[in-house]
Amino acid sequence: MLTIQFIKENYQEVVERLKIKNFDADVLVTEILKLDQKRRDTQKLLDDILAESNNIAKEIGILFKQGKADEANILKTKTVEHKESSKTLGDLLSDAEKTLLDKQLLLPNLPHKSVKAGKAEADNEIIENQGAIPKLAENAAPHWDLTSKYDLIDFELGVKLTGAGFPVYKGKGAKLQRALINFFLDEAIDSGYNEVLPPLMVNEDSAYGTGQLPDKEGQMYHVGVDNLYLIPTAEVPVTNIYRNVILKADELPKKNVAFSSCFRREAGSYGKDVRGLNRLHQFEKVEIVQVQHPEKSYDTLEEMRVHVASLLEKLELPYRVLRLCGGDVSFAAALTYDFEVYSAAQKRWLEVSSVSNFESFQSNRMKLRFKDENGKNQLAHTLNGSALALPRIMAALLENNQTEEGIKIPKALQAYTRFDIIN
Repeated sequence: MLTIQFIKENYQEVVERLKIKNFDADVLVTEILKLDQKRRDTQKLLDDILAESNNIAKEIGILFKQGKADEANILKTKTVEHKESSKTLGDLLSDAEKTLLDKQLLLPNLPHKSVKAGKAEADNEIIENQGAIPKLAENAAPHWDLTSKYDLIDFELGVKLTGAGFPVYKGKGAKLQRALINFFLDEAIDSGYNEVLPPLMVNEDSAYGTGQLPDKEGQMYHVGVDNLYLIPTAEVPVTNIYRNVILKADELPKKNVAFSSCFRREAGSYGKDVRGLNRLHQFEKVEIVQVQHPEKSYDTLEEMRVHVASLLEKLELPYRVLRLCGGDVSFAAALTYDFEVYSAAQKRWLEVSSVSNFESFQSNRMKLRFKDENGKNQLAHTLNGSALALPRIMAALLENNQTEEGIKIPKALQAYTRFDIIN
């Protein structure tokens, strides 16, 4: 959430930069500033009445001490009027603050100045391309056939138990999944991240804090009886660890890694691109999250990008990195890099990670601050990235490593799987 002060001081910049995200902010920003003025006017009226009430209370005390009870009682009637007025103004102020906040929550984060204009993923900029595309036999199978052939994943059983998009991993498929999770966690821990195991459900405050609400409400699974949300990513609970927290400057950065299941409704997804592991309602992911000093956050973003790249290189997967255009950057992010791996049997690129800097957008929502060298509270910057999301990694590993003898396991995983081939 952008601060009111920033919006007031940079009205034109806010409007112009949000055009990069294809968001027309002019009317909304004008409305926010009017609501803020109304809130401030109401606050001043309330402050004036409360100040006058305090002065009258002191005067009443003096009059009673002087034995002027009649005069004191006359003033008492005025305090009753002030009490009623302050109650009315207090209610008006609460309404004004809520209305203002509701409007602020609708305003996206500003894109970083390096983000280019564009409508959708076709306009994203490829900034890195690594690894050779594997050459498979003409009869190479896609992963949904391979998982059936080697009894690794049962999609139909998942439909029986829950519904489409909830696969059941079996045998060596389950072991490969667990191996990937442990590999990703160990790599992050070796890079200085602290492992946490968060809840799989969060409350409304947490979902608002990281920007899932109100922007992605329709994509989240909602447990209505308890008003809780199944997490779409571990970013939500892990970042909210620091909600309403004031850190010391020397505590930064905070580096956490978490494995979790993730739940997304993926409403409107259909067609060949969602087959098999390509798009699920429940999937597993290892997430890295950092809370950083504003002056260091973009260096940290590059550090996180290198970390994700190192994972793909160790898995021997061809990958490319894209800088997302304005139309593809999320509501809350300022700058995002997407990682895609090549799926040789499907002959297409599959997104496996997004690494983003949210600057102070989430911190302002969460009131996540740090005390600077001058003792002043400043908003921290938050960053996160998939390191990595498992389904499409699994798909690419199975497809790219298929041979006549079976599916070969990359060397980096063999200590975790305890087998080097699936046959």
